[in-house]
Amino acid sequence: MSVARVTEITSASTVGVEDAVKKGVERANETLDNIKSVWVQDINCKVENGSISEWLVNMKVTFVLKD
Repeated sequence: MSVARVTEITSASTVGVEDAVKKGVERANETLDNIKSVWVQDINCKVENGSISEWLVNMKVTFVLKD
């Protein structure tokens, strides 16, 4: 029987949402084993001088616990 845990992380990128998610998953993978899914819960942007300067994503990362 598998047991999973969910942890919430925030990641940022100046490129876009997809890049922010990718960076967040790559970083989480350095610490967490057996990542199975990511739910992008929220997307925000920082705006400077009328333009988007940074994309921010809040994600819930699901990973299976070791036996």
